[in-house]
Amino acid sequence: MDRSAFVDYVRERGDAVVSTVGPEGAPQSAYLSITATESGELVFNARGGSRKIANLRRDPRIAVVIGGADKTTVQAQGRAEVLEPGSAEAARCAEAYGRAFPWFAESLAKSEFELVRVDLDWARYGDYRVGPPVSVEVELS
Repeated sequence: MDRSAFVDYVRERGDAVVSTVGPEGAPQSAYLSITATESGELVFNARGGSRKIANLRRDPRIAVVIGGADKTTVQAQGRAEVLEPGSAEAARCAEAYGRAFPWFAESLAKSEFELVRVDLDWARYGDYRVGPPVSVEVELS
C-alpha cells in the first residue's frame, strides 16, 4: 500500500483505536475520530484533561488501529505531538481535521481541546475478507 492509498483508507474510515502508554507503563486505549494529512500524518483532537493527552505529553509513543469492520485494517506505530495552539503546524493540521469533520470545527477553536499530529514509523495493511489473508507494509515515505 502506498502513501496515497493509506491516506485514502484513513479518510474513508474516519475513526480508530489509539493506544498510549499510561503513567505506570500500562497501555491505555481510546476510540476516536481521526484523519490523515496529504503527507500521511494522522491527526486527531482530544480534551486537554484526557488520559491520552497526559500520556502523550509524558511519552509520545503511540499505536493506532484503523478499520476492522470490513475485515481490513491498518495497524500503525509512531510518535505523537500535542500541537501548540496558534502554531503553523496546528493550523495546517486543524485544516485537515476540519475538512474531514466539519461538525468538530468548533472544538478546534476551544481551549479545552488539544490537536495531535502523529508521525508514523511503521504501518501494515491487512485484508482478511477472502482467501488467504493479505498483509503488506505501508510505504510511508
